[in-house]
Amino acid sequence: MTAQRRRDILLAAAAASAGGLLVRPARAADISDELAVVVAAFAQGATPRSGRVRLDVAELVDNGNAVPIHVSVDSPMSAQDHVTEIAVFNERNPQRDVLRARLTPANGRASVATRIRLATSQKLVALARMSDGSVWSHTVEVVVTLAACIEDTL
Repeated sequence: MTAQRRRDILLAAAAASAGGLLVRPARAADISDELAVVVAAFAQGATPRSGRVRLDVAELVDNGNAVPIHVSVDSPMSAQDHVTEIAVFNERNPQRDVLRARLTPANGRASVATRIRLATSQKLVALARMSDGSVWSHTVEVVVTLAACIEDTL
């Protein structure tokens, strides 16, 4: 096989992959029904608002077995205004709960980090419950090229 032929094949594969990536976010504009249920359960009647929460995770992950995530919340962490709980939920893993952390003003910072497993490409939602009862969120869509958590269907 010639070098030019290999380049043509690689360019065609890259174009096909990029086209799939461009279409994916458009069809998945909202979170799934199951994810919406767990988000609503965490919110306990409050309407999650966008902002104050930042979920840092790579949007393209080569291996879903150990994906680093970091959640931080803009909060003074004072007795009057602090984060009481941080949670991360996923759209397509066998279990929706990824992380739950309870905090107090003694924590000093509203920040947690860990590694998680992702079964496939999906949305992650980070939520923070504040001491005043408000709930804040940040949603990120992650594309996983090598999935984890796959159950044997045989």
